Amino acid sequence: MLVGVPKEIKNHEYRVGMPPASVREMVRHGHGVLVETGAGAGIGAGDDEYAAAGASIAGAPAEIFEKAEMIVKVKEPQANERAMLREGQLLYTYLHLAPDPEQTRDLIKSGATCVAYETVTSPLGGLPLLAPMSKVAGRMSIQAGAYCLEHPHGGLGMLLGGVPGVDPAKVVILGAGVVGTHATHIAVGMGADVWVIDNNLAALERNWSQFGRGTNTVFSTEEAIEKHVLEADLVIGGVLIPGAEAPKLVSKKMVEAMKPGAVAVDVAIDQGGCFETSRATTHAEPTYVTGGVVHYCVANMPGGVPRTSTYALSNATLPFALALADKGAKRALLDDPHLRNGLNVHTGMVTHRKVAEDLGYEYVEAEVALKK
Repeated sequence: MLVGVPKEIKNHEYRVGMPPASVREMVRHGHGVLVETGAGAGIGAGDDEYAAAGASIAGAPAEIFEKAEMIVKVKEPQANERAMLREGQLLYTYLHLAPDPEQTRDLIKSGATCVAYETVTSPLGGLPLLAPMSKVAGRMSIQAGAYCLEHPHGGLGMLLGGVPGVDPAKVVILGAGVVGTHATHIAVGMGADVWVIDNNLAALERNWSQFGRGTNTVFSTEEAIEKHVLEADLVIGGVLIPGAEAPKLVSKKMVEAMKPGAVAVDVAIDQGGCFETSRATTHAEPTYVTGGVVHYCVANMPGGVPRTSTYALSNATLPFALALADKGAKRALLDDPHLRNGLNVHTGMVTHRKVAEDLGYEYVEAEVALKK
């Protein structure tokens, strides 16, 4: 199979779908790899490294989309990239379709087979291709929040961990999953007063086991969220429903009642965000103020640390990429139910239930669609 790796073109996105080491593995399996010139510049990997790994270098993205049988990316294809997708082509990347009707429409129209990293599952029920970036984003959320709390950046003028004799910031983390756990790790390390809210008792137990008295755990109710959000200096939104739009846990009214200069970091923004006042921002303009609260809602947070993010992501995505290339998309998807859960769109059919429900499409079970 000929695998194409275009340069990412989303605003301030410096990651790349495959680093040279992954290209080398793909070539070792007998596949060709076509990499757009400059695709690895953001992680310090030049065209010469890709060539040494066995890749051919393409001068423009059009060449890759025209020739490649499988496109491997990081972020969802932008409008001009979607226009180049063709029937029968395989797209393997993050999609986050539920809050993005335009992208969904274009992918359906393309006739391509579209596998989304964020809905591939593991035997234990986890999301192995989302987890690496959730870990990065969770850790970055505290760094970003601490920065935004500084007065020159619109915040309360607080040091996250305080100093002896002065209280630390109260950090409220919505969600005790992968994002929440890694945000907690950094917040505890910086000396913050950390409160973790979740409706999953097992997740709260895991948090307690890992951090002990370093954190406070609270079962999620509307009353609990309101109480702690209104007391918070920094709120991290880390909730996720696989494939679906994120629930709006913090209302506009609640935001307006928060402390002026408090900070909201919405890591769930890729799935629409869990603050009613959230809208996607970029690394170029990461924040805005609504209701007196500084909002940090960068939709590709891990893109800010592209080298770490690319290698962490590729460690997880490569085994599935090899399976898709070695067996062909249809056989690989039929053989592996966990990879098949990543199939969101196939030859004009929506094959992920949550995407279909959220956007009003007919749902076709992935296994049925693949056999048509």
